[in-house]
Amino acid sequence: MIILKSPREIERMRTPCRMASEILCLLKEHVKPGVTTRELEAIAAAEAGKRNAKPAFKGYHNYPSALCCSPNEQVVHGLPTGQLLKSGDILSLDFGILYDDFYGDAAITVPVGEVSAVATSLMNATERSLYAGIEHAVPGGRLFDISSAIQQYVESRGYSIVRDFVGHGIGKSLHEDPQVPNYGTSARGVRLKAGMVLAIEPMVNQGSYEVRVLDDNWTVVTQDGGLSAHFEHTVAITDKGPDILTRI
Repeated sequence: MIILKSPREIERMRTPCRMASEILCLLKEHVKPGVTTRELEAIAAAEAGKRNAKPAFKGYHNYPSALCCSPNEQVVHGLPTGQLLKSGDILSLDFGILYDDFYGDAAITVPVGEVSAVATSLMNATERSLYAGIEHAVPGGRLFDISSAIQQYVESRGYSIVRDFVGHGIGKSLHEDPQVPNYGTSARGVRLKAGMVLAIEPMVNQGSYEVRVLDDNWTVVTQDGGLSAHFEHTVAITDKGPDILTRI
């Protein structure tokens, strides 16, 4: 069941969404060679505490960490570790906040030191595909208008869109209906209505879209070992158009 939010509820969601993005921006400043993702997680958890908020992911379906940290070939759900980041890596950071009964969810992919032109191009294409999808988050459209726009942008740049993991509705639950695939045929899917709030999150691979889950039962990696990037915004559909709640 899709739960529509009132304008007042959307305003309440703006706070946890802003917090999630603020913390990701702070983490971005700390990403550098020699830092560990475990250190980044500690910062994220501490910053949530300063805001009297809870990290959304820790304990969710028994996920053990506050932050998802996915370097290089890791797609999503990477666990923080003590391994040192090195120059040339790229790192996806996915973070959610629970505050005032509502969730906010966002993700970015950032370079570690100096990265290759290939890595930069992949990150740029992934972020731009997110905005291509968001443009279609308007009342009267169809859900797969968003999906198709993302897929077309990604594939036109020579990359592939991950199909095994999707975006989602969000509100008083971290994951609500509807699921938001990042691929599909436009003019299909549920009709979009004002009051829907979606976490739109393309995951884009350098090579094949195929992925697998590691033995830790969480970390998703590319099947072919190629790079992957991930960006996410929480977006409210309004009569005035898409409202990016995680934009700061």
